[in-house]
Amino acid sequence: MNPILAMLKENNISDEKISELFEALTQNPLAAMGTLGQLNLPQEQVQLLMGQVMQNPSLIKEAVEELGLDFAKVEAAKTKLQQP
Repeated sequence: MNPILAMLKENNISDEKISELFEALTQNPLAAMGTLGQLNLPQEQVQLLMGQVMQNPSLIKEAVEELGLDFAKVEAAKTKLQQP
């Protein structure tokens, strides 16, 4: 299982909330950060996870695909964020 999804499940985050988080990620990554903050995850686990994602950004793609979502939407949202 993807380490992002595993960490969320270890912290008893429901499948519904996980899907909601990744749906937000595909539409607006900044909103996804707010959604992530509402999950009340231990800060040290979030920091560790962010470190893993920074070292291996494909983890997000793998998690999105594992959830059956469209990764192209993540890329489109990222492009939107980078525009002035």
